Amino acid sequence: QVQLVESGGGLVQAGDSLRLSCAASGRTFSAYPMGWFRQAPGKEREFVAAIRWSPDNILYADSVKGRFTISRDNTKNTVYLQMNSLKPEDTAVYYCAASLGPLSDYVGNYNYWGQGTQVTVSS
Repeated sequence: QVQLVESGGGLVQAGDSLRLSCAASGRTFSAYPMGWFRQAPGKEREFVAAIRWSPDNILYADSVKGRFTISRDNTKNTVYLQMNSLKPEDTAVYYCAASLGPLSDYVGNYNYWGQGTQVTVSS
């Protein structure tokens, strides 16, 4: 059974940093894309970042470019999201996801999801 478990969320102030982690178990995702999405109250789930096996195969949402960095450690079957210069509008539940298809920013292309971790940024 595939499981994705996120950790690292919390309450921070604007300008602070957080690092989210997502550990996958049940299968190896080293050859497949993994990504981060987020969902704020009353809003749809939106794409944040995704990475495939190569460091060159990375996508970012425009809203996080230059502030967030996605990375992965295939030896640990883990993906990370380093979030710097956090803003109140980054407040959301952050979800890790894994895809069995191509690198994508579309939520429907992801097959497995974690339970989410709350990130709250105060002004």
